[in-house]
Amino acid sequence: MRILMAGAGATGGYFGARLAQAGQDVTFLVRERRYQQLQASGLVLQTPQGTETLKPQLAQASSLTGHYDLIIVTVKSFALDQVMEDIAPAVGPETLIMPILNGLRHIATLQQRFGEDRVIGGLCKINATLGDNGEVIQMTPLHQLYYGALDGNNDARLQRVDAALRDCQVDTRFSDNIMDELWEKWLLLSTLGAVCCLARGNTQQILTSRGGETLLQGVFSEILSVITAEGYQTRPAATARILELLSDPATPMTSSMYRDLTQGFDIEADQVIGDLLLRAKRHSLATPLLNAVDVNLQVYLQQR
Repeated sequence: MRILMAGAGATGGYFGARLAQAGQDVTFLVRERRYQQLQASGLVLQTPQGTETLKPQLAQASSLTGHYDLIIVTVKSFALDQVMEDIAPAVGPETLIMPILNGLRHIATLQQRFGEDRVIGGLCKINATLGDNGEVIQMTPLHQLYYGALDGNNDARLQRVDAALRDCQVDTRFSDNIMDELWEKWLLLSTLGAVCCLARGNTQQILTSRGGETLLQGVFSEILSVITAEGYQTRPAATARILELLSDPATPMTSSMYRDLTQGFDIEADQVIGDLLLRAKRHSLATPLLNAVDVNLQVYLQQR
């Protein structure tokens, strides 16, 4: 299977590297700066098991040739419009597109551009970041990759995707209910991002502060009410596990949005929090805590 990995940051770099190491034909679509960095130093993975370096196949938008069987999109959500332009020449009659982005708005955006039958569901769970020299740093052993048809019909096209991905040295989950997985990932990451960005700290600091647990539970409840109104068929055991994970004061957690904010980078405010507020408004739901988070993030973006 010919695979195009759109992005070689922490997510795309890690999972793309594992696919390449498993023998898949993987090309990384990257910008000029990342292209030069990877050409010079290779794609470096720093994992709990050690350091690995591989020489990746690289392409820039101007040098893409031929169609790909699978395009995995791993950029930040605010870069999606440009990436859609970049990958368009690589999309052929049989191409499937699997976005691994935060939130859910990107699915409709990709479907409108490339067609509903081309876009499949995908998400990952990994604690990873880029180091100062562009190395991919996997901070914990967690490295799960979920995928499946958005309508649950994992036909022969999806079976081929599974055959390519399942032996790539990561924990793969071929899901027949990927939409619920996506809703639950959004519930986790938006709660985590909201409380960390608002409080400017990790969950351990928040939960051991006066009113911190009440804040976290309140944000969680608002988000759960929104996604349920939008179509999420609540799985009580799953949502209870998410809340339990977030509420453990012994385990300090932060979100990628919080880490980007503390470094002065652009953040996915509209895609992670703003979109929830738009959906809440559609159902006349009161979300005062999410509104406070959104104002906080907007002010941050104005001040950058």
